[in-house]
Amino acid sequence: MGIELILKYFPEISAEQQAQFGQLADLYSYWNNQINVISRKDIESLYERHVLHSLGIAKVMGFLPGEQVLDVGTGGGFPGVPLAIMFPETSFHLVDSIGKKIKVVQEVSSALELKNLKATHARAEQVPGKFDFVVSRAVTQLKDFYPWVKDKFSNKSNNKLGNGILYLKGGDLEQEIAESGLAVQQYFLKNYFEEEFFETKQVIYVKC
Repeated sequence: MGIELILKYFPEISAEQQAQFGQLADLYSYWNNQINVISRKDIESLYERHVLHSLGIAKVMGFLPGEQVLDVGTGGGFPGVPLAIMFPETSFHLVDSIGKKIKVVQEVSSALELKNLKATHARAEQVPGKFDFVVSRAVTQLKDFYPWVKDKFSNKSNNKLGNGILYLKGGDLEQEIAESGLAVQQYFLKNYFEEEFFETKQVIYVKC
């Protein structure tokens, strides 16, 4: 399934957003052949395993106009690209330490004319400025991820959840959460999406 899968769970999106989501299959198929950023088997399940998975964050958090969101270790642009389409009035800064992956993000963003997205070849620690939220998708263990971003947050918070981390993870996370020493809220994506892929997937929220 393609755009139909997105519309199944986000029927309210505009015609422009539908068109942008609809372009993702061709764009990622093309760029994945140039620079491999998604596994070959996953490219066939792009909308389920990458686009909709990224939008799990949108089921937990509605970003507000003017908010600043940092996507750390974005790879080929997930979760940042789908979230930038979903929240066109929120600013997204996508970073990755691998330059060729950022090139893909820049090309995809340019093709989609995403004015609210910036992509930079950098490590999280090198990014200046303060943000309302940091998003990421299974880059590393929470205990290792938190020190990278703990100083990145703005003091002013306007959203329903305070400024913090929204981290996409899968599997049994009990030990990982315990080892992190962080107070977290767990949002299980199986409560939002019925596909089997989401059975063990979660959004982990850490207030910072």
